[in-house]
Amino acid sequence: MILGLLMLFGYCFMMWLIFFKLRLAKFGIPQAVIGVFVGMHLLIIFLIGLRFMTPLATEAKVIQHTIQLTPRLPQPTLLMAVLVEPNVPVKKGQPLFQFDRRMYEFQVKQLEAQLAKAKQSVLVMKTDIEVATQKVIKLKSHLEFARYQQRLSANLAKQGAGPEEDAQKWAAQVAADGAAIKEAQAEEQRAVLNYTSEINGVNTTVAAVQAELDQARLYLDNTLMVAPEDGYIMNLQARPGMVAGDYRIGAIATFVCDADRYLLANFFQENLKYVKAGQDVEAAIDLYPGQIFKGKVLAVWQGSGAGQMLPSGVLPNFQYVPTESPQGQFAVAIKLDHPDQTTFPIGTQGRAAIYANPESWFVPLRRIMLRAYSWFNWIYPFSG
Repeated sequence: MILGLLMLFGYCFMMWLIFFKLRLAKFGIPQAVIGVFVGMHLLIIFLIGLRFMTPLATEAKVIQHTIQLTPRLPQPTLLMAVLVEPNVPVKKGQPLFQFDRRMYEFQVKQLEAQLAKAKQSVLVMKTDIEVATQKVIKLKSHLEFARYQQRLSANLAKQGAGPEEDAQKWAAQVAADGAAIKEAQAEEQRAVLNYTSEINGVNTTVAAVQAELDQARLYLDNTLMVAPEDGYIMNLQARPGMVAGDYRIGAIATFVCDADRYLLANFFQENLKYVKAGQDVEAAIDLYPGQIFKGKVLAVWQGSGAGQMLPSGVLPNFQYVPTESPQGQFAVAIKLDHPDQTTFPIGTQGRAAIYANPESWFVPLRRIMLRAYSWFNWIYPFSG
């Protein structure tokens, strides 16, 4: 910058000495045109230095994370009470909206009864196993008796001491008792399978009802919507009497988070050649005319939507961009060093300058220009 000032000063001195002091040449229109042309080129030194050593973003705005508040309820539910005021700070976990609890309380009670019944049924299943086991033992005893009677009747029939019909009758009874034993064993196996049907050591019927009960309790808890973190709600339109739930599209309110807000500034790509995270920043916020806020570069967003191509059946159609036109802009995230971040509401706009080389002689010039812009905000725009 010093070299540029010396060159500009020397050039002006030579013009004054030749044309006005010594009058070695006549200062006319051609000389004026040439003089202004050469002088303007000397001023390019300052333009280049300011752009690369102290790049300026003419568009910067405060960004805050927002959360869309959508009720997680399985069916349309009546909003009973709004427990928060718009633009009033709330803490994480503070109640915001209360929905009708009754239908969900009824469902919880119903499933609690079903769970108790399912647990009782497990005990019944255990008893069924014992009953089936004893039934098998009883039928085996009947089978042994029938086989004994069959042998006795067959021997008597061979000796002519008894009718042949008795032997046939007991043979049929043996077959019937054998089939009854198989049926009883199958019933016993079925009872065992029902009783031992488990997942993670819990009967499957009990586990299924327990899962439904847990889901119902979750929905019951969701009838009270609480703040997901510290922040506030803007433009609160939800009113008691409205219905929200499964058939409502979109959120009922927008929650603005306090944490992790930052200033997002747009810079032309070519001006970010020497910008890195951690460099000093000064910002002139339009909300506070005459004030300058210091900060640091958090990150340079390496990319923009200009390079994004969505999947489609359309072939790329590239448009010619004049080489003399500035390149597309990249965003730079900036953290302002103010102790009270609530000083910068969401959407606050202004300008920001990055000092890529704090020791450069161009820094004081950029500081003057940024402060002039901030003070000029006292009178602009001319809204009366």
